[in-house]
Amino acid sequence: WSYLDMSLIHIYFVGKDNFCLIHVSLVPVLGVVGEQKTKPTQHSVRELRALGLTPDLLACRSAQPLIGSAKEKLSQFCHVPVENILNIHDVPNIWHVPLILRNQKAHEAIIKQLNLSRSAGPPELRDWTLMAESYDNLSTSVKIALVGKYTNLSDSYLSVVKALLHASVACSQKPSIQWVSASDLEDATAASAPDAHTKAWETLKGSSCILIPGGFGDRGISGMILAAKYARENKVPYLGICLGMQISVIEMSRHVLGLGNADSEEFNTDTPDCVVMYMPEVSKTHLGNTMRLGCRRTFFRKPDCLTSKLYGNPPHVDERHRHRYEVNPSFVPMLENAGLQFVGCDESGNRMEIVELQDHPFYIGVQFHPEFKSRPRKPSPPFTGLILAATERMRTLTNVSNGDAGASE
Repeated sequence: WSYLDMSLIHIYFVGKDNFCLIHVSLVPVLGVVGEQKTKPTQHSVRELRALGLTPDLLACRSAQPLIGSAKEKLSQFCHVPVENILNIHDVPNIWHVPLILRNQKAHEAIIKQLNLSRSAGPPELRDWTLMAESYDNLSTSVKIALVGKYTNLSDSYLSVVKALLHASVACSQKPSIQWVSASDLEDATAASAPDAHTKAWETLKGSSCILIPGGFGDRGISGMILAAKYARENKVPYLGICLGMQISVIEMSRHVLGLGNADSEEFNTDTPDCVVMYMPEVSKTHLGNTMRLGCRRTFFRKPDCLTSKLYGNPPHVDERHRHRYEVNPSFVPMLENAGLQFVGCDESGNRMEIVELQDHPFYIGVQFHPEFKSRPRKPSPPFTGLILAATERMRTLTNVSNGDAGASE
């Protein structure tokens, strides 16, 4: 069934008074005159009507606010009341969109269409307004090195980017994401593309924290391991998500435990030191249904750990997962003796979910994807912790720099 078919069926069953259709359309500006063209919206509404759907409201996207004549023309030719024509023009940040809809009384039009005047009132957007305005007034930014393999297509990490935005604003910072292609950090790139290699390392070292997100495949893994090693050795705040957590385990195994061949079964099935393995309950031969998906419970093994404090000291957290591989529990005792503490696990106690590095200001890896539950007014705790640690690092480096300058004077 298409979306159109389902909409028509929904109208038929629930009734016209219980259905509100908002048609979103672009109002472009063509030519040097700067005239707002309504023809695209007129044509799209005509096509919609021919299919049996009549819009109750129009939501018109435009670069600048719609002028009165454009609204009147849309109302005349689309048969939509002027008060039901909403204009969503460009704003400083996307959080202003609910505010401009509120100012145009969009809620009143929807309430009227659905006959909800007795049960629905105006939206409460006081906190939302403060959040949107506070972001506009932020003056300091935090540099976050995002080391990934899909950096040429930033939308691949859209959930991570939004989670960083939520956490940064909560910490009164603007996020400045520094995209680092993991492959550019590798030694092989130093020979094949020295400029890209140099730039990648300069970007990484110039950032206040490092984040390695999820991913699949072996491309760029060596670069990620080098980034995790740099964060560990130089006390740079580090957050590893899913693959990023597994990277921290591989890096510690190779450079601290001395297991030079330590690897993930995903990248090397013949490694003698398989510190990250395929989940034992999943078939390796059948395609489909081979991932551990959805919201799963993680129990804190050590209640006084940093991650538990970030979440508010609960006995467990529920976060969403998306993975096929996990830390090999056989290597957990060795890694913990080396300082990598596994502070969270699943209900069985065998599947490791959270790692923290001892004697490090912030070095956390999580098997789950905390970015999926991040919201503008409820940022993800691991992301908030990363930004707080990065902000503290910035403050410390600034104080040291100012102290050195004063001493030289």
